[in-house]
Amino acid sequence: MKLGVVGLPNVGKSTLFNAITQAGAECANYPFCTIEPNVGVVAVPDDRLDKLAALYDSKKVTPAVLEFVDIAGLVKGASQGEGLGNKFLSHIREVDAIVHVVRCFADGNITHVSGDVNPQNDIETIDYELIFADIETITKRLARVKNQAKSGDKKLLPEIECLERVQKELEAGKPVREQAIAAEEQGFLYDMFLLTAKPVIYVANIGESDIGRPDNQYVQAVKAIAAKEGAEVIVLSAKVEEELAALSPEEHAVFAEEYGIKESGLSLLITVGYRTLGLISYLTAGEKETRAWTITKGTKAPQAAGKIHTDFEKGFIRAEIVNYQDLLDCGSLNAAKEKGLVRSEGKDYVMQDGDVVLFRFNM
Repeated sequence: MKLGVVGLPNVGKSTLFNAITQAGAECANYPFCTIEPNVGVVAVPDDRLDKLAALYDSKKVTPAVLEFVDIAGLVKGASQGEGLGNKFLSHIREVDAIVHVVRCFADGNITHVSGDVNPQNDIETIDYELIFADIETITKRLARVKNQAKSGDKKLLPEIECLERVQKELEAGKPVREQAIAAEEQGFLYDMFLLTAKPVIYVANIGESDIGRPDNQYVQAVKAIAAKEGAEVIVLSAKVEEELAALSPEEHAVFAEEYGIKESGLSLLITVGYRTLGLISYLTAGEKETRAWTITKGTKAPQAAGKIHTDFEKGFIRAEIVNYQDLLDCGSLNAAKEKGLVRSEGKDYVMQDGDVVLFRFNM
C-alpha cells in the first residue's frame, strides 16, 4: 500500500511524514520546501506476529509494510504548471490513496499560502487542480478514441460514451471517485490513473493546545466535507506526533498519556488506510519466519498464495488454515488440529483477516 501525503504548502505534510516514518524530511516555514518526494517505508505494527513467532520459535519476523510519499505542496494553478504542479501530479498518480493534510490551527508565525486558515478553500483548491488535470487526461484520450472510431468501429462507442459522461461530471466539479462507474466501464479508465479516482483520507492537523478538546471550527469544516464524500477524517497534531516519535518507547508512553493520546498517528493512518483500501492481512508462521501478507478483502486462497510466489498460485492444491486466536489459545498447531480447528480449504475459499495459513501446492 502506497499513501501520498498531500496538501497546500505549510499545512504540516512533512511534519506528519517525519512523525510516521522518522525519515527526517526537511521542514521549514516557506512554500515548496518539499521539492522531490520523500519516500518512507514503515512496518505495519501487528502484535500477532510477535506472539506467533514465540509460539514457533521463529528466527525471523517480517511485518507487512506501508509506503508513504511526501509530495510537494500544491497551489492554485498547478494543473497549468504553477508552482511545482507538474511534479506534484506525476508523483500522485503513483499512489493508492491520498492522505490530504488540512491545516486546522491558527498561528501567525506560520505563513499560510493563501493568507488565512480556511479548510474549505484549502480542500477545494487541491480538489479543483486534480479535477482540471483529470479533465485534460480524459480530453486527450477522448480525442484519440473518437479519431479511431471514424473507421466505423462500433466497439469503441461504449468507451466514448463513458469518457464523455465522466468528463461532463468532472466539469461539474464531481471527482471520479464519487461518480457511478459500472464494472464493465472500469477498464476504460484503468490505465489513465485518474487522480480524482483515488480514495482520500483527510488529516485535520490541529495545534498542541487543541489536543483532547472538542473539535474547533476548522476541524468541524473538514468533517462536514468528508461526510458528504463518505471519506474518513483523522484528527491529530503533526507537531506533537513528530516530537513523540523522537522519544524512546518509555518516554513516548509517558508523554502520550499526558497529552491524552491513545493511538499514534501512524497506527491511525494504517487502520484507516487498510479500511479505505479494503485490505486485510493473513499470516504464515514457522521456525524460519513468521510473516504478514497484505491482500485485498475478497481475495481467494490461490491468489493469496500467489502473493508469496506465482508457483504457489499456479500449482495450488489446498490451504490449511487456522484462525490466529484459536491457534494462540490452543498453544500449538497440533493441539488446534486435535480440536478440529485446522481446516482444509480449496480454491473458492475467501481469505479472512488473521488466517494463519500453510499452502499446499504442486510444482
